[in-house]
Amino acid sequence: MFGLLMPCLQNLVYHTLASGASPGTLKFGRSLGLAYNHPKAMLVAIIVSYNVRQYLERCLETLLADLATSGVGGEVWVFDNASTDGSPEMVKEKFPEVKLHAHEANIGFASANNFVMRKLLASPSPPDYFFILNPDTEVLPGATRTLVKFMEENPQAALVGPKLLNPDGSIQPSAFKFPGLVQTFFDFFPTHPRLYSSPLNGRYPGFLYRKGKPFAIDHPLGAAMLVRRKAVEEVGLMDEGFFIYCEEIDWCLRFKKAGWRIYCVPQAEVIHHIAKSTSRFPEKAMVELWKSRYRFFSKHKGLLFVKAFRTLVNLGLNYWAMRDSRLAREGLISPEELSRRLETYKTIRGVLSQ
Repeated sequence: MFGLLMPCLQNLVYHTLASGASPGTLKFGRSLGLAYNHPKAMLVAIIVSYNVRQYLERCLETLLADLATSGVGGEVWVFDNASTDGSPEMVKEKFPEVKLHAHEANIGFASANNFVMRKLLASPSPPDYFFILNPDTEVLPGATRTLVKFMEENPQAALVGPKLLNPDGSIQPSAFKFPGLVQTFFDFFPTHPRLYSSPLNGRYPGFLYRKGKPFAIDHPLGAAMLVRRKAVEEVGLMDEGFFIYCEEIDWCLRFKKAGWRIYCVPQAEVIHHIAKSTSRFPEKAMVELWKSRYRFFSKHKGLLFVKAFRTLVNLGLNYWAMRDSRLAREGLISPEELSRRLETYKTIRGVLSQ
């Protein structure tokens, strides 16, 4: 029902504001309050998309509706990573006010975001903030205003994330401690659910989200992040050596090493449909995940830690291979599925040996 009402609500917001705004205050694109008569835009939202047309459309609808009533000046960019599902055509047709860059190849999450940020940083009037969103998110009313307000009141903050919600409204883990060997162990081996959801696995207690007050974190999930331009100018853009996964963890660690702080702001809420881009190619996504983790630890940890990490991952892959072979013998997975999984584990081992 909410999805059906959104286009009507957008038009209502637009016409109400357009008729009530004083002359010289705002100029309107369709449902987008981005044209403040300020010398520069305050915020630029960046959405990197790959073959998730349905989710991208919903993301843009909710983002534009929220911006229209936020009082925040800004604009929206979509960087399409060579989608083949008609995503660029949909953006052109339904959201002409959005700036679209349709790339000829999939260059990954970090490189695509950097492309837009680099272009904006070189402009005469760069924005104060970058709002980085996954295309499988929905921005709930007031989220943008809440995040920007927090950043304006806390100049030591480099990056903030909202509270993420599952589509059913339940709380999705939105913020994490920097990863280590314990989290790696939990990724491979069976553990009690309470341990998996505990600080031992890098999670923050659920009551912090329910309490509603901002709290300091190591890093948010990269699905939704508001980043301060001045912090980016000091620390640098995302590391493009990460094709997908861990780029936000690396970025936040670099921010914190430079003296900046990272927060979760639970009053801002964003729905996240988990991993819709990567779920179409699970084997490739798994390889990229462990490749990125290996790069992160090699970059920020010592040789002894990295050796322990490689050993633990290899033990975990051996455990998975034995588990999957048993499932195949019991007829719970097909021989073809077993072959794909074992080949994936072999590829990961090859990555770790480099």
